[in-house]
Amino acid sequence: MPLPPFFLPMAWKVLFFDAAGTLIQPAEPVGLTYSKIAGYHGVKAGGEELTQAFRTAWKALPPPEHPPGMPPADDDRGWWRRLVAQTFEIALGRPLAETVIAPLFDELYGHYSSRDAWEVFADVVPALQELEKDHRLIVLSNFDRRLHAILEGHDLLRYFGRVIISSEVGASKPDLRMFKEALAVAGCAAVDCLHIGDDLRCDGEGAQETGMGFFHVQRPGRGLDALVQKVRTGAHSGLRMSLR
Repeated sequence: MPLPPFFLPMAWKVLFFDAAGTLIQPAEPVGLTYSKIAGYHGVKAGGEELTQAFRTAWKALPPPEHPPGMPPADDDRGWWRRLVAQTFEIALGRPLAETVIAPLFDELYGHYSSRDAWEVFADVVPALQELEKDHRLIVLSNFDRRLHAILEGHDLLRYFGRVIISSEVGASKPDLRMFKEALAVAGCAAVDCLHIGDDLRCDGEGAQETGMGFFHVQRPGRGLDALVQKVRTGAHSGLRMSLR
């Protein structure tokens, strides 16, 4: 059964926000960035074909997962390296030599550590400014420690009490370990929490299984401005529904 776009009880104590796709997005298409940086290393591949290859590799590569209590020592850098290597192998029809992929990946990884590689959606800051008045805000993201610097670079950390990332938990949404960690950090029951994200599987299904509410971000029609309107007007009638 498809998840409804939002599930809102009468009051929330904590709002969890996904990051990439919800708060921030790449400043330019991933394939274009990959193509430009690859060119610096003598690799010729078009932006569109790299975009398609990236999507294929992303779907094919299982998300990083580690035993409970044993987060990766490399902050999931190795997983990102495999993703980049598979992206170029799909686009080019052959694997790149280690002497090429190693420095190419290092530059890509460093690029996406920078605030300039990311942009904040226009509706984010106004929404956070309004919602922080009477809610605790926490980031819950499938990302690594680079996210801290990215959010700080865009002056977004001021709105969030905590940033929970998959590389420190050792599992990725929709794995329940991420959502249970979120509840432990928040120190409150699932029914008092709302998760906000753009991915129905990772964000919606995980929240559903945990018992949290879920608001599906679908820009341009349903952005964070729509969330604020629902919260502020108390337009909860008919939305207190089971997600199952």
